[in-house]
Amino acid sequence: MGRVALVTGGSRGIGEAISKKLKADGYTVAATYAGNDDAAAKFSEATGIKTYKWNVADYESSKAGIAQVEADLGPIEVVVANAGITRDAPFHKMTPEQWHEVIDTNLTGVFNTIHPIWPGMRERKFGRVIVISSINGQKGQFAQVNYAATKSGDLGIVKSLAQEGARAGITANAVCPGYIGTEMVMAVPEKVRESIIGQIPAGRLGEPEEIARCVAFLASDESGFINGSTISANGAQFFV
Repeated sequence: MGRVALVTGGSRGIGEAISKKLKADGYTVAATYAGNDDAAAKFSEATGIKTYKWNVADYESSKAGIAQVEADLGPIEVVVANAGITRDAPFHKMTPEQWHEVIDTNLTGVFNTIHPIWPGMRERKFGRVIVISSINGQKGQFAQVNYAATKSGDLGIVKSLAQEGARAGITANAVCPGYIGTEMVMAVPEKVRESIIGQIPAGRLGEPEEIARCVAFLASDESGFINGSTISANGAQFFV
Protein backbone atom coordinates (compact mmCIF):
# COMPACT_ATOMS: atom_id res chain seq x y z
CA MET A 1 0.00 0.00 0.00
CA GLY A 2 1.05 3.56 -0.64
CA ARG A 3 0.80 6.47 1.73
CA VAL A 4 -2.58 6.95 3.34
CA ALA A 5 -4.49 10.03 2.17
CA LEU A 6 -7.68 11.35 3.74
CA VAL A 7 -10.00 13.48 1.60
CA THR A 8 -12.93 15.11 3.38
CA GLY A 9 -15.99 15.49 1.21
CA GLY A 10 -14.19 13.04 -1.00
CA SER A 11 -17.04 11.14 -2.64
CA ARG A 12 -18.59 13.88 -4.78
CA GLY A 13 -17.61 16.86 -6.92
CA ILE A 14 -14.05 18.12 -6.66
CA GLY A 15 -13.42 15.78 -3.74
CA GLU A 16 -14.34 12.76 -5.85
CA ALA A 17 -11.85 13.78 -8.54
CA ILE A 18 -9.15 14.27 -5.88
CA SER A 19 -9.82 10.87 -4.33
CA LYS A 20 -9.64 9.14 -7.71
CA LYS A 21 -6.45 10.93 -8.73
CA LEU A 22 -4.66 10.11 -5.48
CA LYS A 23 -5.66 6.47 -5.77
CA ALA A 24 -4.41 6.40 -9.36
CA ASP A 25 -1.10 7.81 -8.10
CA GLY A 26 -0.71 4.94 -5.65
CA TYR A 27 -2.11 6.34 -2.41
CA THR A 28 -4.41 4.40 -0.13
CA VAL A 29 -7.37 6.78 -0.01
CA ALA A 30 -10.12 7.27 2.56
CA ALA A 31 -12.96 9.61 1.58
CA THR A 32 -15.40 11.16 4.03
CA TYR A 33 -18.97 12.23 3.43
CA ALA A 34 -21.59 13.93 5.57
CA GLY A 35 -24.97 12.48 4.68
CA ASN A 36 -25.59 10.98 1.24
CA ASP A 37 -25.28 7.26 1.93
CA ASP A 38 -26.41 6.18 -1.54
CA ALA A 39 -23.89 8.40 -3.33
CA ALA A 40 -21.10 7.22 -1.05
CA ALA A 41 -21.98 3.56 -1.61
CA LYS A 42 -22.00 4.03 -5.39
CA PHE A 43 -18.68 5.88 -5.21
CA SER A 44 -17.04 3.09 -3.19
CA GLU A 45 -18.44 0.41 -5.48
CA ALA A 46 -17.17 2.20 -8.57
CA THR A 47 -13.72 3.15 -7.24
CA GLY A 48 -12.83 0.70 -4.47
CA ILE A 49 -12.15 3.68 -2.19
CA LYS A 50 -13.38 3.21 1.37
CA THR A 51 -15.76 5.89 2.64
CA TYR A 52 -16.35 7.11 6.19
CA LYS A 53 -19.30 9.14 7.43
CA TRP A 54 -18.90 12.02 9.85
CA ASN A 55 -19.63 15.72 10.23
CA VAL A 56 -16.40 17.71 10.01
CA ALA A 57 -18.05 20.49 12.03
CA ASP A 58 -17.96 18.23 15.11
CA TYR A 59 -14.51 17.77 16.66
CA GLU A 60 -15.20 14.54 18.53
CA SER A 61 -16.79 12.94 15.47
CA SER A 62 -13.80 13.98 13.37
CA LYS A 63 -11.34 12.67 15.95
CA ALA A 64 -13.14 9.32 16.22
CA GLY A 65 -13.48 9.00 12.45
CA ILE A 66 -9.81 9.75 11.88
CA ALA A 67 -8.86 7.17 14.52
CA GLN A 68 -10.96 4.60 12.67
CA VAL A 69 -9.33 5.44 9.34
CA GLU A 70 -5.88 5.02 10.85
CA ALA A 71 -6.89 1.73 12.52
CA ASP A 72 -8.15 0.44 9.17
CA LEU A 73 -5.53 1.82 6.79
CA GLY A 74 -2.54 3.12 8.74
CA PRO A 75 -1.20 6.56 9.68
CA ILE A 76 -2.58 9.43 7.60
CA GLU A 77 0.30 11.17 5.85
CA VAL A 78 -1.70 13.29 3.41
CA VAL A 79 -4.84 15.17 4.43
CA VAL A 80 -7.00 17.11 1.99
CA ALA A 81 -9.51 19.36 3.77
CA ASN A 82 -12.07 19.69 1.01
CA ALA A 83 -15.48 19.43 2.70
CA GLY A 84 -17.52 22.61 2.48
CA ILE A 85 -21.02 24.03 2.24
CA THR A 86 -22.74 27.22 1.14
CA ARG A 87 -25.66 29.04 2.74
CA ASP A 88 -25.85 32.11 0.53
CA ALA A 89 -27.74 35.31 1.29
CA PRO A 90 -27.08 39.04 0.96
CA PHE A 91 -25.53 40.26 4.20
CA HIS A 92 -28.61 42.23 5.29
CA LYS A 93 -30.68 39.07 5.00
CA MET A 94 -28.11 36.59 6.31
CA THR A 95 -29.18 34.88 9.52
CA PRO A 96 -26.89 33.97 12.42
CA GLU A 97 -27.72 30.34 11.65
CA GLN A 98 -26.47 30.71 8.06
CA TRP A 99 -23.31 32.37 9.33
CA HIS A 100 -22.52 29.79 12.00
CA GLU A 101 -23.33 26.75 9.87
CA VAL A 102 -20.85 27.79 7.18
CA ILE A 103 -18.20 28.87 9.71
CA ASP A 104 -18.55 25.58 11.60
CA THR A 105 -18.12 23.44 8.48
CA ASN A 106 -15.74 25.39 6.26
CA LEU A 107 -13.44 26.95 8.85
CA THR A 108 -13.75 25.08 12.14
CA GLY A 109 -14.11 21.91 10.07
CA VAL A 110 -10.61 22.44 8.70
CA PHE A 111 -9.26 22.68 12.25
CA ASN A 112 -11.23 19.57 13.23
CA THR A 113 -9.81 17.65 10.28
CA ILE A 114 -6.15 18.59 10.62
CA HIS A 115 -5.73 18.89 14.39
CA PRO A 116 -6.08 15.17 15.25
CA ILE A 117 -3.66 14.22 12.45
CA TRP A 118 -1.02 16.87 13.16
CA PRO A 119 0.75 15.17 16.13
CA GLY A 120 1.38 12.01 14.13
CA MET A 121 2.81 14.00 11.24
CA ARG A 122 5.15 15.80 13.65
CA GLU A 123 6.30 12.53 15.18
CA ARG A 124 6.95 10.91 11.79
CA LYS A 125 8.62 14.06 10.44
CA PHE A 126 6.48 14.03 7.33
CA GLY A 127 3.11 15.33 6.27
CA ARG A 128 1.17 16.96 3.46
CA VAL A 129 -1.71 19.25 4.40
CA ILE A 130 -3.79 20.60 1.51
CA VAL A 131 -6.80 22.84 2.02
CA ILE A 132 -9.31 23.51 -0.74
CA SER A 133 -10.15 27.20 -0.49
CA SER A 134 -11.86 29.20 -3.25
CA ILE A 135 -11.50 32.13 -5.61
CA ASN A 136 -14.25 33.74 -3.53
CA GLY A 137 -12.01 33.62 -0.49
CA GLN A 138 -9.52 35.70 -2.44
CA LYS A 139 -11.80 38.27 -4.03
CA GLY A 140 -15.07 38.08 -2.08
CA GLN A 141 -18.49 37.44 -3.59
CA PHE A 142 -21.94 38.96 -3.40
CA ALA A 143 -24.21 37.05 -0.98
CA GLN A 144 -21.28 35.01 0.33
CA VAL A 145 -19.92 36.97 3.29
CA ASN A 146 -19.97 33.78 5.36
CA TYR A 147 -18.42 31.55 2.68
CA ALA A 148 -15.78 34.10 1.65
CA ALA A 149 -14.81 34.64 5.29
CA THR A 150 -14.20 30.92 5.78
CA LYS A 151 -12.26 30.44 2.58
CA SER A 152 -10.08 33.47 3.33
CA GLY A 153 -9.55 32.14 6.84
CA ASP A 154 -8.47 28.79 5.40
CA LEU A 155 -5.57 30.58 3.71
CA GLY A 156 -4.49 31.97 7.08
CA ILE A 157 -4.57 28.46 8.53
CA VAL A 158 -2.30 27.21 5.75
CA LYS A 159 0.22 30.02 6.10
CA SER A 160 0.46 29.52 9.85
CA LEU A 161 0.68 25.73 9.72
CA ALA A 162 3.44 26.01 7.13
CA GLN A 163 5.58 27.96 9.58
CA GLU A 164 4.89 25.52 12.41
CA GLY A 165 5.38 22.37 10.37
CA ALA A 166 8.31 23.18 8.09
CA ARG A 167 11.07 21.95 10.41
CA ALA A 168 9.10 18.75 11.00
CA GLY A 169 8.94 17.94 7.30
CA ILE A 170 5.30 19.00 6.98
CA THR A 171 4.00 21.20 4.19
CA ALA A 172 0.69 23.05 4.25
CA ASN A 173 -0.68 24.56 1.06
CA ALA A 174 -3.98 25.64 -0.45
CA VAL A 175 -5.71 25.34 -3.78
CA CYS A 176 -8.18 28.06 -4.75
CA PRO A 177 -10.43 26.77 -7.53
CA GLY A 178 -12.32 29.16 -9.72
CA TYR A 179 -15.65 28.07 -11.16
CA ILE A 180 -15.52 24.34 -11.80
CA GLY A 181 -17.95 22.20 -13.80
CA THR A 182 -19.25 20.20 -10.86
CA GLU A 183 -22.77 18.82 -10.54
CA MET A 184 -23.73 21.86 -8.47
CA VAL A 185 -22.54 24.40 -11.05
CA MET A 186 -23.97 22.47 -13.99
CA ALA A 187 -27.37 22.44 -12.27
CA VAL A 188 -27.76 26.22 -12.34
CA PRO A 189 -29.86 27.72 -15.17
CA GLU A 190 -28.03 27.89 -18.48
CA LYS A 191 -28.20 31.70 -18.66
CA VAL A 192 -26.58 31.97 -15.22
CA ARG A 193 -23.89 29.50 -16.25
CA GLU A 194 -23.22 31.48 -19.42
CA SER A 195 -22.87 34.64 -17.31
CA ILE A 196 -20.31 32.89 -15.09
CA ILE A 197 -18.32 31.66 -18.07
CA GLY A 198 -18.39 35.16 -19.54
CA GLN A 199 -16.32 36.35 -16.56
CA ILE A 200 -13.61 33.74 -17.11
CA PRO A 201 -10.88 34.80 -19.57
CA ALA A 202 -10.24 31.15 -20.46
CA GLY A 203 -13.82 31.03 -21.76
CA ARG A 204 -14.81 27.85 -19.96
CA LEU A 205 -15.42 26.26 -16.59
CA GLY A 206 -12.61 24.34 -15.00
CA GLU A 207 -12.72 20.57 -14.71
CA PRO A 208 -12.61 18.79 -11.32
CA GLU A 209 -9.67 16.76 -12.60
CA GLU A 210 -7.66 19.97 -13.07
CA ILE A 211 -8.02 20.73 -9.37
CA ALA A 212 -7.18 17.12 -8.53
CA ARG A 213 -3.89 17.40 -10.43
CA CYS A 214 -2.94 20.47 -8.37
CA VAL A 215 -3.62 18.52 -5.19
CA ALA A 216 -1.67 15.50 -6.38
CA PHE A 217 1.37 17.67 -7.02
CA LEU A 218 1.18 19.29 -3.60
CA ALA A 219 0.87 15.83 -2.03
CA SER A 220 3.97 14.52 -3.78
CA ASP A 221 7.56 14.36 -2.60
CA GLU A 222 8.49 16.72 -5.44
CA SER A 223 6.62 19.60 -3.77
CA GLY A 224 8.59 19.50 -0.53
CA PHE A 225 9.93 23.09 -0.76
CA ILE A 226 6.50 24.55 -1.55
CA ASN A 227 5.01 25.52 1.80
CA GLY A 228 2.42 28.09 2.83
CA SER A 229 1.52 28.70 -0.81
CA THR A 230 -1.70 28.97 -2.77
CA ILE A 231 -2.32 27.59 -6.24
CA SER A 232 -5.02 29.62 -7.97
CA ALA A 233 -6.68 27.51 -10.66
CA ASN A 234 -9.27 29.84 -12.13
CA GLY A 235 -8.71 30.34 -15.87
CA ALA A 236 -7.16 33.80 -15.28
CA GLN A 237 -10.33 35.11 -13.65
CA PHE A 238 -8.47 36.53 -10.67
CA PHE A 239 -4.84 37.27 -9.83
CA VAL A 240 -3.28 37.71 -6.39
